[in-house]
Amino acid sequence: MTALLERHSRSIWLAVLLLALGGMLAARSMPVSLFPHIDYPRVVVAIEAGDRDAAQMAAEISRPVEVALRSVPGVTRVRSTTSRGTADVALNFAWGEDMVSATLATQGALATLLPDLPVGTRFDVRRSDPTIFPVLGIALTSPSLDQQALRQLAELKIRPALTAVQGVAAVDVLGGTPRELAVDVDPARLRTFGLSITDVADALTKSNAIRGAGRIEDRHRLYLVLVQNTPTSAADLLTTPIRAATGNGAALVTLRQVATVRPAAEPAYVRIASDGRSAVLINIRQALSGDTVAIVRAVDARLRALGLPATVTVTPFYDQSELVTGAANAVRDAILLGAILAGLVLFLFLRSGRLMLITGLMLPAVLAGTCLLLYPLGLSFNMMTLGGMAAAVGLVVDDAVVMLEHIMRRMQEGVAPDVESRLEAAAEMGRPLVGSTLATIVVFLPLSFISGVSGGFFKALAITIVTALTLSLLFSRFVIPLIAARWLRQSDAEAAEKADRFMHRLERGYVRAGNRFFGRPGLAAAIMGGMFLIAGTLSWYQLPSGFMPVMDEGGFVLDYTARPGASLADTDRLVQQVEAIVSATPEVASYSRRLGVQLGGGLTEADEGDFFVRLKDGSRRPIDAVMADIRQQVEAKVPGLQVELVQLMEDLIGDLTAVPQPIEVKLFGDDSATLETSAGRVGKALANIPGVVEIVDGLRVTGDAISVKIDHGLAAQQGLEPDQIASQIEALVGGSVATHIRFGEQLVAVRVRGAQDLRSRANQIANLPLTAPDGHGVRLGSIAQVGIDGGQKQLTREDLAPFIAVTARLEGRDLGSAMQAVQAKVGGLHLPGSVRVDYGGLYAEQQKSFADMAMVFAAALLLSALLLTYLFENLAWTVSAIATVLLAAGAVLLGLWITGTELNISALMGLTMVVGMVTELVIFYLAEIEGGATATLAALREAGSKRLRPILMSALIAILTLSPLALGLSRGAGLQQPLATAIIFGLIAAVPLVLLFLPALLLCWPATRTKA
Repeated sequence: MTALLERHSRSIWLAVLLLALGGMLAARSMPVSLFPHIDYPRVVVAIEAGDRDAAQMAAEISRPVEVALRSVPGVTRVRSTTSRGTADVALNFAWGEDMVSATLATQGALATLLPDLPVGTRFDVRRSDPTIFPVLGIALTSPSLDQQALRQLAELKIRPALTAVQGVAAVDVLGGTPRELAVDVDPARLRTFGLSITDVADALTKSNAIRGAGRIEDRHRLYLVLVQNTPTSAADLLTTPIRAATGNGAALVTLRQVATVRPAAEPAYVRIASDGRSAVLINIRQALSGDTVAIVRAVDARLRALGLPATVTVTPFYDQSELVTGAANAVRDAILLGAILAGLVLFLFLRSGRLMLITGLMLPAVLAGTCLLLYPLGLSFNMMTLGGMAAAVGLVVDDAVVMLEHIMRRMQEGVAPDVESRLEAAAEMGRPLVGSTLATIVVFLPLSFISGVSGGFFKALAITIVTALTLSLLFSRFVIPLIAARWLRQSDAEAAEKADRFMHRLERGYVRAGNRFFGRPGLAAAIMGGMFLIAGTLSWYQLPSGFMPVMDEGGFVLDYTARPGASLADTDRLVQQVEAIVSATPEVASYSRRLGVQLGGGLTEADEGDFFVRLKDGSRRPIDAVMADIRQQVEAKVPGLQVELVQLMEDLIGDLTAVPQPIEVKLFGDDSATLETSAGRVGKALANIPGVVEIVDGLRVTGDAISVKIDHGLAAQQGLEPDQIASQIEALVGGSVATHIRFGEQLVAVRVRGAQDLRSRANQIANLPLTAPDGHGVRLGSIAQVGIDGGQKQLTREDLAPFIAVTARLEGRDLGSAMQAVQAKVGGLHLPGSVRVDYGGLYAEQQKSFADMAMVFAAALLLSALLLTYLFENLAWTVSAIATVLLAAGAVLLGLWITGTELNISALMGLTMVVGMVTELVIFYLAEIEGGATATLAALREAGSKRLRPILMSALIAILTLSPLALGLSRGAGLQQPLATAIIFGLIAAVPLVLLFLPALLLCWPATRTKA
């Protein structure tokens, strides 16, 4: 191998150069995003069917849709929420399902069902993926332009420009309702001519037509014959003829005689604001393969080049690229700082500038090569791949250090004076180096078998680390020996001697500890092992648990709900009080507000909406403190409003998986009254649990309804049919769009409706004037009973079974202990036997992820045991090594408890990585026992003495390279903080465990016990 390495050294150098150059080019081409691409197994169907009663909507539309969609292949759960005229049906599939095919199958099932549903039913099928939330949100405000003008600007100028930006999936415009032409009919004039309001609408519909009448070929040209009758202005509309019937016979009147036409806005029960002013919001959504940072930069450039009016102010209210850039910078800084600290450790122990430079050159080359291999896999720079690179820095440097330290030791011993002997010294480390690298790699193999959020997130991290370690192994085995053999000098070995005084002190301390330990190895191993075991066990029971790591995203969502059925104006007044609280908070940089619609879409009533609050950069209170402060102020000062505050990414992941709230108590039952009573009791019980806040009892009332019950007999006497009555009421109250007029590329609706003074109050509905087919007038109250139906509720079902979900969030408390308290409280209520209780929310996803990660941890232990057995073929060594690894895992739990870090999926990933990293140290230690000889006390002492320096260096380098991430100093670093903390404490414990506990335990085996 040495001769082969010498012979092909030039090709190796060229390969290294090409790998580094290709990696730099790949890094420039890789997209940048917040999270890795994950196919979330969820499809949401939004249904609109006009203005309908919720119960009628459920019976006629929601339930048939649920039944049809339940048969879509791969569906595991169907959940629906039905309101007045709208419904959301969410389909959950198994993780790993082809979601493109699942979406197409859902659309196919709905297309088959559509002919059997009421006319006018519309569907919108969308996959649940991160593109439902914008990567950039901007607000348009102006002191001179009204909302319609801003809407026109957004629709006609800004949206086309931004849609063309590469990587943009869609541009959504909210606020500034579209303009239309209002045709206000005069009921008195209608009665004069014996017309109904539907006659006016029908006349307008028929008067606007373009029809092709064929083609004519004449004199070498082909002509299309078009019959056109299209009004182009309000004046044209006023001349529209309407056939009237009076007692004296038929007559023709024009629209001018019975109505007026004026510019108006489309009726909408939505209010949009930004920083206290009415605004039009533009949400830019990213394609799945888009580059977040590039998109935001391109959008900013397009906006600057558009030449918008000087009075229009463009304010970003959400910018995901700031979080992405902050996270990327945090990881970049961690890599740079970690590399510097690793160099200092290397200098401390070996005092060689050449060794530091060799290591410093290897690190960027390996990371560049990693980028080159990640690029064809379709991975992006995101929080997981960048975190994987940061976590791999210590491992990469460790491989280089192990090889360089061994070569340097041989040079100090005088057995490697020339190039050939140094290459032979490097070959001696080949087998331990391969084994130690495999020990870390094998722990990631079980990740390929898990699904869910944890699998989706950490597969990207695992691929990154495995790629980096594979390249690191190749560099350390083939490249570094070539550099070291030719570049190192005897002066480097002499410089390393200067560090021996420092090492001699460490060795003397190790010998003294060894004398005490190895004198009575069984007792010492039992005491040390018992201490770690007790500490780990106590920590397990005291350790708080969560799901995703909490990080400061620099902004949060404030969802609010007013009193059920509250008017838009009343809700708006309450929300303005919240605006005052938000704007008075010193940490707030800007905010946007929606009423009647939400940032991520979905079913929204007119009495609910949300804020997105953007915080200032720099020094400020933690985001949790700001959120808690605003929540407490709102609860104290705006009692008519119920609020929920959550960071956007937590809300997004919750929406993409199932339910965004951490706590969800699902109550199933067939008796609605019993369910409602039980839900109220559960909600009150949860309110008594410390740390459980923002409790929603699931009894969502959409509001009241004005009920018009037609007396068929009286209606028939007047010559009116129910459908005719409903059509006239709809036109008088809500208005009906009769036709559209084209202005350039826009179609402007023409809405026919009754005058405002006919429908401004609920008690006026009974006085609405109707027109019978023979032209005589009828008052609605004379043929129908008009009353108020109060408290119409939203209806929720899961897998066709009615249920009510009681949800809550947490403040200052971990998810695990809170759920234990919730389950205890609910169990103590002794709910009726007909009510079935289940638990969902993020807690359900946490339980699945924890079960998956426990499987990964167990598999990592077994694979490490297999690797150790293969390398040394000694079961006693394998059992002792696995015991050492398990005690290090106990130290991880203790470290998490001491630092107040939750046991979440990031910490569990760190715990799993500790298995590989401690096994790596064990392999280096055991490899020093020549040829697998009997582990006598002398052999174990000698192995410890030889491996003391590299083990200390490996542990210190890994700890120092991960410390910037563990401290979480930068925004966005929180996702990797638990992982780094877990590894650091595992390695701190690994040093005494490998150097003292492991040899003491080996001495306890009969085959290895011998006299010193």
